[in-house]
Order: sequence, then C-alpha cells, then structure tokens
Amino acid sequence: MPQDYTFENFSVTFPAEYVAQVEINRPKKLNAFTEPMFHSLGAIFNRLSQDPDVRAVILTGNGDRAFTAGLDVQSASEGGIIVNKGKDLDVARKATLLRRHVQEYQDAVSAIEKCEKPVIAVCHGISYGLAIDMTTCCDIRICAKDTRFSVREVEIGLAADVGTLSRLPQSGVSMSFVKDVALTARDFSAQEALQVGFVSGVYEDKKAAKGRALELATLISKKSPVAVQGTKEVINFSRDHTIADGLNYIKIWNASMVQTKDVEDSMLAGLKKTKPTFAKL
Repeated sequence: MPQDYTFENFSVTFPAEYVAQVEINRPKKLNAFTEPMFHSLGAIFNRLSQDPDVRAVILTGNGDRAFTAGLDVQSASEGGIIVNKGKDLDVARKATLLRRHVQEYQDAVSAIEKCEKPVIAVCHGISYGLAIDMTTCCDIRICAKDTRFSVREVEIGLAADVGTLSRLPQSGVSMSFVKDVALTARDFSAQEALQVGFVSGVYEDKKAAKGRALELATLISKKSPVAVQGTKEVINFSRDHTIADGLNYIKIWNASMVQTKDVEDSMLAGLKKTKPTFAKL
C-alpha cells in the first residue's frame, strides 16, 4: 500500500488494477466517526481523485455489524467545539465557530462527490446518519439485504447539516419519501431503499455486495478514463443545471476531450474485436 494512503481508522487497498477500496475501519465502535476521521476521509478522496493509478473507488465499512453508525455522539459531546472553545462566547461568535466547523465536515464529505473517479458505495448492517451523507455523494449505491438505513439527526435534536438534506432530494427518490425518513428518523430497509430508487441493487450479504461492487469497478476501470471522468463530470453538472446548460457544457467539454487518442483506440478495438488499453490520466 502506498504510504500516502495510511490513515488511522481507514483501510485503503487496491483489489484490482486501477481500483481502490476505502474501508471505514473502526468496527468495535460500529465505524462511528470522530472529528479526525472527517479530515482523513477528505484527504483520502482528494488524493484518490488525482491518483493516475486509480480509475474507480469502492467505499465500504469493516466488520459485520455496520457500514457506519454515523457520528460518534459520545466523542462529540466530550470533546466538541462547544465544550472546548465556544461555551463562554456570545451567540454571534459561537455561531461563527460552529459555521466554520460544519464547513470543515461538509468539505470532507463533499470530497467524495468531487472525486474525479466514480465512487461505488457498499452498505451493510447499520447505515445511519453520516452513512446517508456519504452515500448520497457516491455515484452508485448498492447494499446487502441486512442494511438498515436512517436519516438519524432529528433523533439527536438537530437537522442534518453535512449533506443529506441537500443531496437526498436530488437522489431520484420522491420528496414524500425524503420528508418521511428525515422527519421521523425511522429505519428503512434495503428492500425499501431499492423500491424507492435510493440503491440500484440489493445482495444476499456484505460479501456478495462487495463482489458486485468490484465487478462494476473493474468494468469501469477498463474504459477510457477520459470518457469515464468526463461522463461523471457532465452528469453531475447536468443534475444541477438546466438541460440547455448541460448541452452547452458537454459541447464545450468535448470540444477538447473528444480529440483524445482514446476515441481512436476504442473505435479500432471495436472494429478489430479486441480489448483496448488506455494511458493513465
């Protein structure tokens, strides 16, 4: 493993050529996140985004019980910003500290979405709170049939502020479902997640789900990285803009990118019935 990918509470491995796997590695605490873990998460995905030896990423959790239980509430209550820095400040100054603090968390999680490489989330077991924040940043979501999802934040007295309330309404599910799960903090099953379109596949267990993710990541990694990364970029842009804006963006994008040698290599491989290989990007 490259030294750059050595992080406490995360395991980064490379199970296939051009495929990276990021595993949350705090199973005894149900992979719950402490503050330093947010910074590590952002650093990992920022590096993967620019690593020419990576073309697809799998995000999963270690252990049998949980993808992640979300924020480590006990750790946050004992060492959070209010306790350490803000308790004696007036409202405006305390709010400024909190706003900056939340921004750091948002930036760390958003690094998943901003990663140039496609990211496949594999959920299993308990997948609460931060699990939704992170997986709504991913390009493909699949899970094991034992997965229990929850937008958990109202259960601890706050509105989710790291991405769920902004990204879940953009994930293709109905607004009724979004408000149902966000307002109640109830669990919803893998089958319900599939039914509403939050995940694209449900598998027998974690092993099967990870196997499917590796198949998808390997397939993606064999395609032109110019084409794959451009496709992710334009889909995400088009999601957030009008059709006219999206058409204009892809026109400008491909004015340069379609000149790549990857197009020629792909066409020749199609004609010759061979499998093309592509240079690193």
